[in-house]
Amino acid sequence: MIKPAARFCRIPVAPPQVLWRKPPVLALAAVPGTALGRLGEPSTASPAAWVAAGAAVRKLHDAPLPPWPGQSLDEIASRLDGECEWLVTNGVLPADLVTRNRRVAEAALRPWTPVFTHGDLRLTHVFVDGGEVTGVIDWSEANRGDALYDLAILTLGHEERLGDVVAGYGADVDLDVIRAWWSLRSLVAVRWLIENDFDTFSPGCEVDVLRARL
Repeated sequence: MIKPAARFCRIPVAPPQVLWRKPPVLALAAVPGTALGRLGEPSTASPAAWVAAGAAVRKLHDAPLPPWPGQSLDEIASRLDGECEWLVTNGVLPADLVTRNRRVAEAALRPWTPVFTHGDLRLTHVFVDGGEVTGVIDWSEANRGDALYDLAILTLGHEERLGDVVAGYGADVDLDVIRAWWSLRSLVAVRWLIENDFDTFSPGCEVDVLRARL
């Protein structure tokens, strides 16, 4: 795993143990426990594990901001528009599916108070054992960002677990904005996934997430 060492040292929540460091390379110990789940597959993790994941995310968001910035709203909106155009022009997805989700995604494109975000908090990056979080990996996208983006990526494709995560997070959140991030993330991810030989059309994956918004 390769990361900027300075960023790794600032991680405030459950980083894996560093075995040795020779910037920009880190050797990391194996994380105990199992991944919270996988996109497209039912999660076998307990509700308590999902609650614990929400609490860990809240601890991260309460930490001091990192010095490096994240993407601006204009950059995110520009990428979203470009990906939507590509999806329709190339006939990858029906125009009505893209248009509907682009409209839903608009709710995410609003000013937010930046927090320390993981930036790519997929299920496979959060490890749990019973009802405890044992580690969080792959911090390469960590930056100043929207708290609800982290919560959205954590629950992408597992909407039924959102209540547990929010309960662990322990704060009022705008569920419509989380759903907007589900649409936005899925729209911008489809092309990269296809080009890298991932099946985004598999049951429960990004295209199904988009269809669920219809």
